[in-house]
Amino acid sequence: MPAGRDPSGEPAYDALVIGAGPAGLTAALYLARYRRRTLVLHDGRSRALGAPMAWNVPGFPDGISGADLVARLTDQAGRYGAEIELARVDCLSAGAGGAPFAAQLEDGRRLSSRGLILATGVITNEAVLASGDHDAAVRSGALRYCPICDGFEHRGRKIAVLGSDLHGAAEAMFLRQYTDDVTLIPKWQVELTPAQRAELLASDVRIEERQLLRLAHRGRRIAVQLEGADEPLFFDTLYPALGSEPRSELLAGLGLQGDANRCLPADAFAEPLMPGVYGAGDVLAGLDQISTATGHGAAAATRLHNWLRRVEGHVMVDQH
Repeated sequence: MPAGRDPSGEPAYDALVIGAGPAGLTAALYLARYRRRTLVLHDGRSRALGAPMAWNVPGFPDGISGADLVARLTDQAGRYGAEIELARVDCLSAGAGGAPFAAQLEDGRRLSSRGLILATGVITNEAVLASGDHDAAVRSGALRYCPICDGFEHRGRKIAVLGSDLHGAAEAMFLRQYTDDVTLIPKWQVELTPAQRAELLASDVRIEERQLLRLAHRGRRIAVQLEGADEPLFFDTLYPALGSEPRSELLAGLGLQGDANRCLPADAFAEPLMPGVYGAGDVLAGLDQISTATGHGAAAATRLHNWLRRVEGHVMVDQH
């Protein structure tokens, strides 16, 4: 009997969810409550696990760490019967007509499913600290990656944004609403149009023109050494605006591809990438937020459940 199939020869699962961040685990929770045989496969690299604290997650007014939230969601999905397994998926493939789907695992196993939800997330491009204590800097609040998540908590502080392009400039402008002390620091060189530069200067955002040499974590601050400077500049908080890399490589095995930035379409939680395949979370183009990801997961799970009902021959499917 092929691996990943039940004794009847049918696919072992109704749904495979790839990724165990807020999006994937919420999808698994919903699917399990819809009484679907659901397996979550993940490699333990959810970006949420590295979030030391988030204060904008609904229902947690005192904040919650990403690791705590993931642990709670894992437990909750498991209570309803979702299986959650640490395993790397090397590739996905689709049979004739788009289903069943197969997942080839790094350990040699091949699992089958009638539907898929891709919640693979992104990898953040991190700043490199000469002191080598990147994670300690994140825990202290000196190094942060999400102004939307915690800009409010850093109001009134001395803030720097590391980024040379329009993304960095926009982030600096966003943070200006929380403090009157914001500096844009280039990674290589400042690449702004005269109009963009003028808007920053009109908002009292300082633009540092000197070349960045190194960053270091000193106490609870970030030291920024610039070319030609005798002493480093110190900031309470540094926000690297270096972008992220979508983890969308599994699309290739399905004969699909992402957009120009390799993201899945913004509406992939509602409109299938192909029959039986949905996306959820940060791997979609759009706003990368925990609350957004959980909404994606709930919607994708419901759409997949309804699609499965149609495949099963139900005339009336749940209208959600």
